[in-house]
Amino acid sequence: MDSHSFARHLRQRMTEAERCLWLHLRDRRLQGYKFRRQHPLGSYVLDFVCLEARLVVEADGGQHQANHHDSQRDAWLQANGFVVLRFWNNDILSNTQGVLAVLSQTLQARCEEK
Repeated sequence: MDSHSFARHLRQRMTEAERCLWLHLRDRRLQGYKFRRQHPLGSYVLDFVCLEARLVVEADGGQHQANHHDSQRDAWLQANGFVVLRFWNNDILSNTQGVLAVLSQTLQARCEEK
């Protein structure tokens, strides 16, 4: 399965936390920034990405705890100019406004850097 097919597969099977976050990111709802979901980049598929701000947002479940693959992926993304923010699924679901506040602050800081 190529990365585009895999991304399509993931979009059809989003977790509850991803669906919750997507409701706030889609249609430029967060400060007017365009986010893409399950977006292929390099050999990876990103949960959410704002290409304009070079910001990657990952919604992580328990399988991501101390995951070496995630560390390699984050290093590759950072080497290519992206900032990676990871949130636990339970934080997204129980503290959505707090997660959105962190995203808003990061977007603002990223755009001030330009």
